[in-house]
Amino acid sequence: MWKIVFVIIGTLIGAGFASGQEINLFFFSYGLKGIIGIIISSILMGLIIYKTLQLIDKYKINTYLDLLNTIIKPKLNEKSKFLNLRNIINIVINLFILITFFIMIAGFGAYFEQEFGINSLIGSTILAILSLIIFMTSIKGVVKANEILVPILIIFLLIIGVINLKYINLPNIEKYIIETNKSNFILSAILYCSYNSILLIPVLITLKDLIKSNKQIILVSIFSSLITIILSLIVFFILIRVDVDISKLEMPAVYVVSNMFKFLKLIYGAIILGSIFTTSISLGTSFLQNTTKSRKSYIQIAIIMCIISVLISKIGFSNLVNLLYPIFGYLGLIQIIKIGLVKTKTLH
Repeated sequence: MWKIVFVIIGTLIGAGFASGQEINLFFFSYGLKGIIGIIISSILMGLIIYKTLQLIDKYKINTYLDLLNTIIKPKLNEKSKFLNLRNIINIVINLFILITFFIMIAGFGAYFEQEFGINSLIGSTILAILSLIIFMTSIKGVVKANEILVPILIIFLLIIGVINLKYINLPNIEKYIIETNKSNFILSAILYCSYNSILLIPVLITLKDLIKSNKQIILVSIFSSLITIILSLIVFFILIRVDVDISKLEMPAVYVVSNMFKFLKLIYGAIILGSIFTTSISLGTSFLQNTTKSRKSYIQIAIIMCIISVLISKIGFSNLVNLLYPIFGYLGLIQIIKIGLVKTKTLH
């Protein structure tokens, strides 16, 4: 069970999450309402994990296209049209997975440039090479890496969260948080869950052989949801201590830890880099398994993908997050609705 949970959390807490960019964009900018948004989004994510794992087990789904064939049923007189629709969705989802892999590579480079003044291309190249090494071991390497790194990341985030709370007067928390976004915070929470589901569902399919029972699926969904709520709130409260224009920061959570908790700087740096690494390998493996038919093509595309990721990383980490994530959040709503409508029976 915990292997699945750690891969899920490892996929979710990537560069955008641990750096504070995602939490700021989707939750913190809404003030105190963002806390409600975190809870709504995490519970919804737990439900999606539960339903998706049920579908994977019941219909013996091996690829993302298999899932699309299950959730989008063609009408008899429109078969070719709907088949084309599934193919289009498959291409769009895999494209987003690939783009997010590129964002992780950019985030790795952005951290080194922001904190140490090292050219971002160097950091991006390091992660691209590490990812390629893991890709060569396929899903076993991804599970093992997450099994080792994610518990460490969770423990250190909890430690930092507890230390940070000592400096915040919780009864008067409203005076610390300024609402800068006037749009719908519930929609934002749904979009956050939606775009994460685009990334997560193909990864869940790669874990099909680890699914053992319905009870396991329930526990995986509950623990994944609870851990996501806790870690999101930790980052949310860290952002309270940003003392400059947060929109100008590539990695606002890193800024806080580096400036106000200097003794934790290296630890949080390790958390950021570890989070980026676990997400990049989960997404990269998912993309490769969805798009390759043989071991030879798997290796070739993995190499090409890692080279391109370094070149694209110069676009900028925060620019990629703020532009692409909300867009794909809307696209992911279709997937969530379709999965929710498919009937599943109780598993063994």
